[in-house]
Amino acid sequence: MASVPFHYVDLRTFCYATEDEKRVEEALRTFLPEEFEIDRVENEGHHGDRIVVLSARVENADEIRHVLARLASLSEIDRVIDQLDQRVDENCSLFLRLDKQAAFGGDVRLGEGITLRAKVEAYPAKKPNAVANAREVLETIEADESG
Repeated sequence: MASVPFHYVDLRTFCYATEDEKRVEEALRTFLPEEFEIDRVENEGHHGDRIVVLSARVENADEIRHVLARLASLSEIDRVIDQLDQRVDENCSLFLRLDKQAAFGGDVRLGEGITLRAKVEAYPAKKPNAVANAREVLETIEADESG
């Protein structure tokens, strides 16, 4: 995959008071290059409980390729490709929700817990162009993974 048609990829997850923050961070790191910096913001929930927001923005092309390589092992990649029209918004952002529990075990699955938002390059910046570019890169990583 020579060019990367994404400006950046944002990953975010919440660590609730009942969860071990180190384990939640490890789940998020499943998608990130080694030693990648994770932002940490501590908040308070509605009932006064502690909620930590862990997030990372990947902007470097090689690092984005790393995230895409992790997504290549997503067994539901065909489903994601079929749903691109619903997963890309008018601002040319692709959204995926990933399973935090599976990620802690090193697996990549759709589910709850980790939000991925990728800003798709599209010229002009219109949703159909973004969908086409996202489709092309996802089909490429799917072919790379299976071939």
